[in-house]
Amino acid sequence: MQSSSPNRAILHRKTCRRFDDPGHAHSLTFSCFHRLPLLKIDRTRQWTIEAVEFARGKHGFHLWAYVIMPEHVHLLIYPQTPEYRIRSILTSLKQPLAKRAINYMRMYEPSFLERLSDRQPNGRTSIRFWQRGGGYDRNLWSQRLVWETID
Repeated sequence: MQSSSPNRAILHRKTCRRFDDPGHAHSLTFSCFHRLPLLKIDRTRQWTIEAVEFARGKHGFHLWAYVIMPEHVHLLIYPQTPEYRIRSILTSLKQPLAKRAINYMRMYEPSFLERLSDRQPNGRTSIRFWQRGGGYDRNLWSQRLVWETID
């Protein structure tokens, strides 16, 4: 049944629902702003790996698989504790890398920052490394789903 509210469908598309269920692995994908190839440089990929290691230490999860593509990242993680928040894990992954990369660009590539300028709905402009939104999160509750994701 469709809702009579025209905003309901729009709101649904913009809302990323996360299920922090114990015993589930998570397939996470998050993209660079405007799908720019910001991760194509070895230095930035190394910073990505360091950010993953920092988040692992802070939140206690196993990293089962990962791929760093030029414009996005795929992670397959398994939280070790029954209480966790994927949102917090993603923040710990993405925020330090974004700050480090933007600070680097401010020092060495200031003209490139214009490509990362994002005019927000409230009218403010900010510099953005990651695409707006939470990315993609899929719970994996069976071995079959885990292996399919890795493949």
